[in-house]
Amino acid sequence: MGFSLPRGFRLAGVSCGIKRNRDCPDLTLIVGDEPLVAAGVYTTNLICAAPVVVDRQRTPSDAIRVVVANSGNANACTGERGLRDALDMAGDAARACGAATEQALVLSTGIIGEYLPMEKIRNGIAQAAAQLGCDEASFVNAARGITTTDRQHKVAAREVACEGSVLRIAGMAKGAGMIGPKMATLLAVLMTDAPLAPPEAQEVLQEAVDASFNCISVEGHTSTNDTVLLLASGKACQRPLPARHRALFQQALSDTCVELARLIPDDGEGASHLITIDVSGCATPDDARRIAETIANSALVKTAIAGADPNWGRIVSAAGYAGVPFDPNRLSLFLNQRPLFRNGQPVPFDAQDVSDAIRNNRETHVDLRLEMGVSRIRFWTSDLTADYVKLNADYHT
Repeated sequence: MGFSLPRGFRLAGVSCGIKRNRDCPDLTLIVGDEPLVAAGVYTTNLICAAPVVVDRQRTPSDAIRVVVANSGNANACTGERGLRDALDMAGDAARACGAATEQALVLSTGIIGEYLPMEKIRNGIAQAAAQLGCDEASFVNAARGITTTDRQHKVAAREVACEGSVLRIAGMAKGAGMIGPKMATLLAVLMTDAPLAPPEAQEVLQEAVDASFNCISVEGHTSTNDTVLLLASGKACQRPLPARHRALFQQALSDTCVELARLIPDDGEGASHLITIDVSGCATPDDARRIAETIANSALVKTAIAGADPNWGRIVSAAGYAGVPFDPNRLSLFLNQRPLFRNGQPVPFDAQDVSDAIRNNRETHVDLRLEMGVSRIRFWTSDLTADYVKLNADYHT
């Protein structure tokens, strides 16, 4: 792992039989030694899962003690019973950790439209509560407990020096498919020992999410369960952060979220490339976002990258139908630092060289320049391969 966990947290991840693979954890507990400040950012899908309903009502807060998460079952589209199960799951976790019922948040991810196996959940909570720890193994097991089709768990961390102390940030995330901005089929939990008030935690989390988890896509499908939580113990220091250290903390939190967010399309179902899309020179930030998101979600762009085809026309035309007004004669495109299209016209290039640059590297860089203003954005997506189609044709949702 190579980093120290923030002070004031204990974690566990266990297998309780929700997933078919008994060797993979499917239930996670994160517990604060004392009440935690908690903030959350959630899916914008009108069809949202029961855990999202519960957590929206309970955040931001300065009294959370427990987060319980399961994978393998989303508890989404399950009606009143699903909501009762989410509340019961949170309550069971709170009691197992010596907290009040309303001091627990709950996360779920997995198959939509099936009820939670509550007896397995209860057994898993009891098992996890008995194994809580603050070591590397506990953190990794907790991170593995929220994964579904991920090829591996996803973790990141940062440290910030602050007036003789060190503020620690550590995070975990899951996601590989059904990934679309605002947000995606992702769960993420960020933990810090920085002193934050609830409104402050909500503000810094939203800013970090907007630059990270809201800038990724695999196929543009916004999920029912998306949740990013920030938990703050305040154990690093007792005083509020001075303005200059608040800015440093914001940057570190955003960097942690970006690192986690990039891992999701890089682990996109069936993906062979991580695609970084830079759109610059836009009149407004919203214009930059709309163009980048349109390119990221284009099946033709994604399959061209999968086939190492430098088909710049697909990228340029995607920008053109994004619904953003711009002058096509001022548009330029670079692919892996090679100019393909400049000021509205094609540029002679070595197609084999560009193709090799795509094929021989895991990452592909799309750089689109509009010269209409100063706004810019960086966005990440994955390519689209036959393996993605096969996996999702066979996967029961």
